[in-house]
Amino acid sequence: MGATGTALALVWLATAAGSQPNRGAPHLGYAYPAGARQGAALRVTVGGQALQGVEGVLVSGQGVQGTVVEYIRPLTNQQLGDIAKHLRAITQQRLGEARGRAAPQPKPLRSEGGEGNEKEPLPELPDHPLLRGLEQKTLAELAALRDVLFNPKRQPNLQIAETVTLDVVVDPAAAPGDRELRLQSPTGLTNPLIFQVGDLPEAWEDEPNDPVPTRLKTAALALPVTLNGQIEPGDIDRFRLQATAGQRLVVRAQARHLVPYLADAVPGWFQATVALYDPGGKEVAYADDYRFDPDPVLFYEVPTDGEYDVEVRDSIYRGREDFVYRVEVGELPFITQLFPLGGAVGSRTVAALGGWNLPPQTLALDTQPGGEALRRAGLTVGDRRSNLVPYAVDTLPEVMESEPNDDGKQAQRVDLPSIVNGRIGRSGEVDVFQITGKAGDPIVAEVLARRLHSPLDSLLRLTGASGKVLAWNDDREDKGMGLETHHADSYLTAKLPLDGLYRVEVRDSAGHGGEAYAYRLRVSAPRPDFALRVTPSGVNVLAGRATPIDVHVLRQDGFDGEIEVALRDAPAGFALSGGRIPAGLDGVHMTLSAPQAWIKAPFALQLEGRATIGGQTVTRPVVPADDLMQAFIYRHLVPAQQFLAQVSRPPRFLPTVALASPGPVVIPAGGTAEVRLTTAALPILADIEVELLDPPAGISVRQVSPVPGGLALVLQADGQRVPAGYANNLVVEAFTQVERKDKDGKPTGRKFRAPLGALPAIPFEIGPE
Repeated sequence: MGATGTALALVWLATAAGSQPNRGAPHLGYAYPAGARQGAALRVTVGGQALQGVEGVLVSGQGVQGTVVEYIRPLTNQQLGDIAKHLRAITQQRLGEARGRAAPQPKPLRSEGGEGNEKEPLPELPDHPLLRGLEQKTLAELAALRDVLFNPKRQPNLQIAETVTLDVVVDPAAAPGDRELRLQSPTGLTNPLIFQVGDLPEAWEDEPNDPVPTRLKTAALALPVTLNGQIEPGDIDRFRLQATAGQRLVVRAQARHLVPYLADAVPGWFQATVALYDPGGKEVAYADDYRFDPDPVLFYEVPTDGEYDVEVRDSIYRGREDFVYRVEVGELPFITQLFPLGGAVGSRTVAALGGWNLPPQTLALDTQPGGEALRRAGLTVGDRRSNLVPYAVDTLPEVMESEPNDDGKQAQRVDLPSIVNGRIGRSGEVDVFQITGKAGDPIVAEVLARRLHSPLDSLLRLTGASGKVLAWNDDREDKGMGLETHHADSYLTAKLPLDGLYRVEVRDSAGHGGEAYAYRLRVSAPRPDFALRVTPSGVNVLAGRATPIDVHVLRQDGFDGEIEVALRDAPAGFALSGGRIPAGLDGVHMTLSAPQAWIKAPFALQLEGRATIGGQTVTRPVVPADDLMQAFIYRHLVPAQQFLAQVSRPPRFLPTVALASPGPVVIPAGGTAEVRLTTAALPILADIEVELLDPPAGISVRQVSPVPGGLALVLQADGQRVPAGYANNLVVEAFTQVERKDKDGKPTGRKFRAPLGALPAIPFEIGPE
């Protein structure tokens, strides 16, 4: 059952956080600001849950360092009431000063009392960053603080209620781009957040900065600049900028990119909007998205010199702390279109560009062998970097679409297999390609467009020579594209009925078209393959113990075979159990076991999967990802840069519990099978309870009991729900009853169910009855 000798010490714990590190690990919801310029040193606030005790800052890549400054617990209702009294008293004092009264003497402020109108000393304020220097704040600052603390539209959210402040230093030579920021605590690593390294000057909102008549005039910011802010409920942020006639401004917001999904909000992210106002206060440009990307990009050619305002808000005026944004403004290079959208491996491929502020009109694409199938490229104009755009690299022969090919009579002949680089150049256009096939041949036609940031929403049809539709497809979900919510690329497969000519048609499903509506069409026999994801991207495991992980399979072109997953170049002591993914399954639970020695620094691990396809061994990397929820129901596998494992110190050592024999457990359909666990005799064994983690339907634990030398688990298979031949993994979690103690350490007579840990994954098969 898994690797022989892999063992797990069951640790008798009093809290779930100690024994199940992933369950009790700290969680991050946002970072503000979510980036910094090269060479900057700044204070960053991160919000999340279970953050008390965090002690380390991890940032991927080179050149960004961070240290923990302070943990800030959420304010209680009592503390908020005390703060309200202080705000009233200080506001009255400021108003008195504004009416010309003498400045108050340096003595404790008092609040109005009850009967007799006697004044009482104000309660002591909690130590909180928002309250430091409270008595020196202006009326405007007090009003802004009141809005932050007592906004009636604010909805409490435990997932971002706790905060930690960090000091972050960015090396001047740090490479620009996205990094992953995590915090480290004794209970484990957090999930990653995006933290950006930029190369533009940066500015931060200074509340109040809403567009109200009483707003104080602020100095205009020079361009280019990156604006940083947070949107609270009903909030509207404005920044004043100095612009010059003739400037071709690009205003590029990043909000959803920073926090891709919100589990408890609809549509599931901060839907930012940007608007530009001229010196007279007139709105001259507005954007609430960029094509299909929720993050807006605005383009505007400045007609006259002057001070312009950039406005940022949520599209429906929502807001909270994790509505964080970064907006780049300036005469920045921005690529809006690329053609072709890729090239053949090892070929010289030069793409034509379209966009703003792009003197070079072409871009050489890197097609060297050995890289990813989907890559990204950008260019530098002067000292300014453009946005990165994706493109594809493939091994099949490539051809260019040749017009006219708008109907069956003008269909462009294409050999099999081929990748056609084309575009729907005008509204209503249809591109038609003619292929020759034989009866019984399987064929696949697939469009890559939306996955390469083309606005095309493809519709794909396969017809016979007479025009009869044999297969068609509009959208097909690609779970490997975890940031896409509209999977607009088409995919179809069919078996050709006769020898002869066939046509493949590509169009936009809504009849749109234009220079940017490019695509890559693959027409070939099926190419069975697979991709793999592992979640979560950060694993927390006690030394010498095991923790569950999930490996997801993205099967391609009908591949249905078995896959073996293994650690690659792992440090000594790490082991993977349950590494076989049986044929036909789209994912399994596995377990990762840690070395016996506790090491504070996290490990970067790599997994790879191997399968036999067409008689050849195919190896694919396992990409780290996080399984994120969107809008209460939808789930997405969002890729991460690293797969990290933190090995935490066990709070107490007890004898290990190991699987007694190797090999898969065979459970007869409708019957039972026994699994033996070896361990030293302990008093708690009689009270141990076990559960299966998310087991397949029809598999259950019938009984667990102490036996000489350890424990016996009896597994049962329901013959009506799980068929013979089915195979998978089981992850067993153990619990015991622990008596609660009072504050003096005395037993209370009440018990709670405490987790003891997980066993290495147990492979099983369902045998005949």
